[in-house]
Amino acid sequence: MTAIGALIGLLLSIYLIVKKIPPTYSLIAGAIVGGLLGGLSLIQTVVVMTDGVKDISSAIIRILTAGVLSGILIKTGAAATISNAIVRKLGEKRVFAALAIATMLLCAVGVFIDVAVITVAPIALSIGKRLNLSPSVLLIAMIGGGKCGNIVSPNPNTIIAAENFGADLSSVMFSNIIPAFIGLLFTLFVVIKLIPKQIQKMHDSDSLIDEVNELPALLPSLVAPIVTIMLLALRPIADINIDPLLALPIGGLVGIISMKQWSNILPSIEYGLSKMSSVAVLLIGTGTIAGIIKNSTLKDWILTGLAKANIGEIMIAPISGALMSGATASTTAGATLASSSFADTILAVGISAVWGAAMINSGATVLDHLPHGSFFHATGGVCELNFKERLKLIPYETLIGVVLAGATTISCIIA
Repeated sequence: MTAIGALIGLLLSIYLIVKKIPPTYSLIAGAIVGGLLGGLSLIQTVVVMTDGVKDISSAIIRILTAGVLSGILIKTGAAATISNAIVRKLGEKRVFAALAIATMLLCAVGVFIDVAVITVAPIALSIGKRLNLSPSVLLIAMIGGGKCGNIVSPNPNTIIAAENFGADLSSVMFSNIIPAFIGLLFTLFVVIKLIPKQIQKMHDSDSLIDEVNELPALLPSLVAPIVTIMLLALRPIADINIDPLLALPIGGLVGIISMKQWSNILPSIEYGLSKMSSVAVLLIGTGTIAGIIKNSTLKDWILTGLAKANIGEIMIAPISGALMSGATASTTAGATLASSSFADTILAVGISAVWGAAMINSGATVLDHLPHGSFFHATGGVCELNFKERLKLIPYETLIGVVLAGATTISCIIA
């Protein structure tokens, strides 16, 4: 089918998302229109769409089971305990580093970046009030750390990229460790310096102080992420493959036992499922448009454009991740579209499955924060920023994503 049809379908999906039509339905509608305009019959369009969903079905199952770990970390208060400990350890004078590292580690152990920001934000606003710091600067520190943690995490974007490339998840995560630290340093020592430190509206957030005594102790809180990371690390260390479908829920269950909150298991699982279900449903819609794009000549357009721009073939992965993240305003959807559509092409030019998945995963952080996505609004709302204030942060977020994608690409070239 033609690239024009796929492109029109993708643009229609973006338009519908911007108009606040549910993203899943927007993507499905765009897939139908794209298939028909691309030259397929209605029956062929439906077949291509369903094939696209089939391609990511195994990843959807893994994402749903990841809800056990995420739900337990959030509902038991373990995530908040870990965040508080990091901030206290580094001290308020190093608040930007503390917030960035806290959010980075939460994302790195499997907490969604928006959930990680929402978890750390009350601490950030409370400290910001005492130190007279701008909520905008505090939010950039959290987002920068979150993006860095996201590319080394067992979050849906990493799982899906690894799945579509047929790469080992642990290897994809570990390959981005150095780029993640480069991104963290760039956030703290470059990006933070570029943003004005003060804005007129300061915020009041003292509610966390009353909740501290109800949180679990630090050591039990660390059990869930540590067990999860150890299980995932068995593959590269001992050649024992523990699928994330098992590793993530096992880590969560061991963690809740260590915190002696077994009675809280059902609410935690239900909470995690509710969070992951929305992502799983979004991925169904993403799979339909991915099927259309995969079966179109859009990939050839991008390859031709890269060739004319004298850009090396290695750039296909990070650029496709960036473009698709911008189209969907989602790291998960962007990584899904890019990896499902371009994995075969990227592998064909000699790039390994691990590095292909890693570069797409980093590339998907470049434009995942645009206003037609939920991340933009969730993070702005929790820091009490209005639309214009939140909009001003987009260039800085994009810059962080570019550095992450660039660092991964350079690492691939060196390797």
